[in-house]
Amino acid sequence: MAIFDDKVRKQIGDNLAKLTEKVHLLYFTQELECGICKETHEFLKEFTSLNDKIGLTVFDFVKDRDKAAHYKVDKIPAIVVLDKSDNDTRMRFFGLPGGYEINSFIQSIFEASGLKEMLPAKAAEALKKINKDIHLQVFISLTCPYCPTAVSAAHRIALESPRVRADMVDAGTFPQLAVKYNVSSVPKTVINETIEIIGAEPVEKLIEALAKA
Repeated sequence: MAIFDDKVRKQIGDNLAKLTEKVHLLYFTQELECGICKETHEFLKEFTSLNDKIGLTVFDFVKDRDKAAHYKVDKIPAIVVLDKSDNDTRMRFFGLPGGYEINSFIQSIFEASGLKEMLPAKAAEALKKINKDIHLQVFISLTCPYCPTAVSAAHRIALESPRVRADMVDAGTFPQLAVKYNVSSVPKTVINETIEIIGAEPVEKLIEALAKA
């Protein structure tokens, strides 16, 4: 069964036609005990078929555990975004990036391909001063219209700084994590397990919070 209808396929295909450089997606999955993995795989196969600049490689979470560990993938389904040279952009999607979240998914692909706006000078300077590893987890739901903005801000920072890794985490797919991090509303961003931000903050505010982490 097709994930996208003809109208949506055309809309996404037309949008992806702006891509200038190749992007490679790594998908971590397993056949058993992962309810949404098959659906996410179908989504990715259909999505990547819409533009030949987007590559897709599939890994088994158990059999390819070394590869999963290398990319710090600790749960599935997981999507890792690489640039044209197969460099890790440190942008991650845990769960199916559908619903409203397809917007942040497409945005991350554009940015990985080099289509991105410059960060404001002050924010870029502040980001350069961050000298320790930062892990951002942005908890979302696929029905939340504000969540893609929060995910894109976190991903944008990860793309600019080798010290930052940013995950979209679907609270519905990973309810145990939603409980662990007390996610009662989305988007909720957790920085290095210590700082919490509710709502979608602009990149500049997020970088300010990183400096305190």
